[in-house]
Amino acid sequence: MSDTTQTGPVLAADGTPLKRSLARALRMQKIRALMLIAPLLLFVLLTFILPIADMLFRSVENSIVPDNLPRTVVALQDWDANSGEIPDEAVFTALAADLKIAAEAKIHTRIGSRLNYEKPGISSLFRKAGRRVKKWDIEADGPFTEQFIKIGKGWGDPEVWRTIKTYSGTYTNGYFLNAADMQKGPDGAEWRPENEQIYFTLFKRTMFMSLVITVSCIVLAYPVAWILANLPARTANLLMILVLLPFWTSLLVRTSAWKVMLQQQGVINEVLVWLGLVADDSRLQLINNQTGTIIAMTHILLPFMILPMYSVMQTINPTYLRAAKSLGATNWTAFWWVYIPQSVPGIGAGSILVFILSIGYYITPELVGGTKGVFISNRIAFHISTSLNWGLAAALGTILLAVVLLLYWAYDKIVGIDNVKLG
Repeated sequence: MSDTTQTGPVLAADGTPLKRSLARALRMQKIRALMLIAPLLLFVLLTFILPIADMLFRSVENSIVPDNLPRTVVALQDWDANSGEIPDEAVFTALAADLKIAAEAKIHTRIGSRLNYEKPGISSLFRKAGRRVKKWDIEADGPFTEQFIKIGKGWGDPEVWRTIKTYSGTYTNGYFLNAADMQKGPDGAEWRPENEQIYFTLFKRTMFMSLVITVSCIVLAYPVAWILANLPARTANLLMILVLLPFWTSLLVRTSAWKVMLQQQGVINEVLVWLGLVADDSRLQLINNQTGTIIAMTHILLPFMILPMYSVMQTINPTYLRAAKSLGATNWTAFWWVYIPQSVPGIGAGSILVFILSIGYYITPELVGGTKGVFISNRIAFHISTSLNWGLAAALGTILLAVVLLLYWAYDKIVGIDNVKLG
């Protein structure tokens, strides 16, 4: 007998090397898997990633001033903003040239609106000047210093010019400073006057009330979820319909109902007066404050706490409790040391869900919170839809996103995100 040894590569059925054939097959599998999830990836990209990227960009973008006042920006570079004097004639001439082009393109009001966020009153200066400058001959109608000051006395205010110079860069941190109750001063960042510091208060209120709402939901949801998990399946399913029933009603309708119930002449106060628990002339103030917001939002977000708890509690084997009791534990001891630790993943999942949802709510606080029960999200909505200060809204949203990610990271370090389960 003779020994035969194979020295060449192992071949597949089609004659190609087996290693290359396997690599091609694995590559085709990955391509097919990618094609299957491509619609979901595209959806996430368009509805989640791109909006967040746009928000991050808008929080620092400041191109409207340098793009539309290029000559003025260059002329202002040699002007000392701390001198207490207005710029020289060259700057006013550059402004006249830039503003004439902007007014003819009908975008001069946009420049004024942008700078008006930083110093109220600038918008009217640009609006009035734009109407006049369109009629000027830049080559023959100078000098322009006195003409601008006649249009509006603000053009003779060094603070107006300092604001233009301060926000003449393509990118700015001014929005973030405003979101932190600060502003750009002659010597850098400085605190705003105390009567203008509102955002830090709103952030603290948002975090505090979201925490209270989350704790309230845990206290109310835990016994409900325990009952549902330990009832017969038919009865539990029937009660689950009652838990899900609020989802079949519009959020606006539910919030409006709470607004009616919480009024001083509403259902709750009427019942308390009828029971003699509250005097008729001392009715509780439950609306347009933090109390009303907490009550309404706890009711609205309660199902989001019940469902994760219930799904986890369903998986807890009741024999563990019986085993603990057989070893001498009381009902309370067995519940505290055996049942609750196994339900912690459901509590964690519900807490994260409720806390993050409550931070971003703005419809309910807007309707029942008044001036003392609104969240930072209400201010973000105001800047998006009313003041149109999208840069400040983006900065506030970015800070809120950073806070949520920080809390998420802290929760992962303390509790462990692997211990969070939805069932």
